[in-house]
Amino acid sequence: MLQNAIRAARLDVDFYNTVENDDTYTAQAALLVAIVGALIGLGNALSPYTDGFFGPIFWGIGGALLGWAVWAFVTDFVGRTFFGGESDVGQMLRVLGYAQAPLALSIVPFLGWIAVIWALIAAVVAIREGHDFTTGKAIGTVLVGWLIYVILAAIAYVIF
Repeated sequence: MLQNAIRAARLDVDFYNTVENDDTYTAQAALLVAIVGALIGLGNALSPYTDGFFGPIFWGIGGALLGWAVWAFVTDFVGRTFFGGESDVGQMLRVLGYAQAPLALSIVPFLGWIAVIWALIAAVVAIREGHDFTTGKAIGTVLVGWLIYVILAAIAYVIF
C-alpha cells in the first residue's frame, strides 16, 4: 500500500489508470483515506490549541472518510453532467482516495499547506484520468465541484 501511495503522490498517470479500472483497490483507497485522516487528527491533537487527544483523531478519520465519499459523488456528478466525463462513483472513490496521499504530510504543521496544494494537484490528475478528459475539464470539475461541496457542507453544518 505504501508503494501505491508513493506512486499516487508522484502523480503516476499509469497508476491512476490502473486504480480507476480495478475495484480491488477500493478498500485500500479507503484505508489510505482513514490513515491520512488519523495523521491529520494526530497533528491537530498535538497542537497546543486543541483540547483532548483522541477526539481530534476520531473526528479526523470520520471527517476524512465522509469528505472523501461526498467529494467522489460530487466530482462524478459534475464531471459527467457538465464536462462529459466517463466515470462512475467507484472509480472516483479509488482515484480520489489515492490522491489524498500527500495529505499525510499534514502531520507536520509547517508542511500542511504544501500537502494541501500537492493533494489538489493530485486530485486534478485523478479526476482527469478517472473521467478520461482534459486537464482543463478536470480543473473545471474541481472548481464547480468545490462550490457544490462547500454549499453541501454549509447546509449540513446548519442542520447538524
